[in-house]
Amino acid sequence: MNAEISTRQIDLDNSVAALLAGEHDAHLKTLEALLPCDISLRGNRLTLDGTAPEVERGEALVDELLALIQSGQSLDRSTLELAASLSNDRRDWARELGDIVSDVILEHRGRRIRPKTVNQKAYVDAIRSNTITFGIGPAGTGKTYLAMAMATSALLSGEVARIILTRPAVEAGEKLGFLPGGLMEKVDPYLRPLFDALYDMMDSERLSEHLERGTIEVAPLAYMRGRTLNDSLVILDEAQNTSPEQMKMFLTRLGFGAKMIVTGDITQIDLPRGQHSGLVNVREVLADIPDIAFVFFDSQDVVRHKLVQDIVSAYKQHGEQHRPARKGASRGPGEQRRGGRGSAATAE
Repeated sequence: MNAEISTRQIDLDNSVAALLAGEHDAHLKTLEALLPCDISLRGNRLTLDGTAPEVERGEALVDELLALIQSGQSLDRSTLELAASLSNDRRDWARELGDIVSDVILEHRGRRIRPKTVNQKAYVDAIRSNTITFGIGPAGTGKTYLAMAMATSALLSGEVARIILTRPAVEAGEKLGFLPGGLMEKVDPYLRPLFDALYDMMDSERLSEHLERGTIEVAPLAYMRGRTLNDSLVILDEAQNTSPEQMKMFLTRLGFGAKMIVTGDITQIDLPRGQHSGLVNVREVLADIPDIAFVFFDSQDVVRHKLVQDIVSAYKQHGEQHRPARKGASRGPGEQRRGGRGSAATAE
């Protein structure tokens, strides 16, 4: 017996209809692929066709998108995909969608940097609520970018006196050999992704001033030894390439009024064979300590090209089928765990 077909029509203001449809109807085409019902827009009249449950879900989703538009929020593909996924399997999805979309961390040259997935929102909230936050997951999930945005926002608002950015100097599978120049020229290949993010969030002249004054410091991990970092937000990127000893050294640099964010991908460890990763080890050591949070990302959090999401998923599946799990890495990506009492990105 065929399900009864239902039709729902929604009349929109012309300006709202244009924003919902998007340029060249891009948003409408995305919604057509995401919704279980058929959706069409003729003039300023939106029509939904399908079974009664499909149309009901589609109408609820459209209503929330219209509410976002009327509140001044802009729509993009990631917002549409987030709304569709939330409405499909979460009870309080409308409030959760609003919380995520409205959480603007930083705005620069008209571009809003904000979380775009549930795990990214959990990550941002964890950074706000905890002294040390670990963001662990595959490439393209916004771990470093959102950490940089949180750090930049904290510096500009006066919450911290400086930002310190560091990475272990480990090549990703190929030897760079001798690098000429001074310290900054030598470490630039390792730290370039951090600089790229900074230039997205701050005018170059202002960034140069901060670098000259030392309020933004970029240095290899080896230069952290012996220091105590007060009133700072410190980011350790590519932490999967630290040894357990290096990770301990870094974490014990924590000073008063400071926060730390540690990011990494335990599926892309470039350490010599047989050497243990400090990022894998630290999850066992610090799992139950209050004020330390672990947030895990998966392929659904990838905010780069859609193909990157498919590549990450394919490698994960292949690895599970052909390789034994790395010791200490039993908790998989996408599974969130909060340390003790602590709570568990991405430009528009």
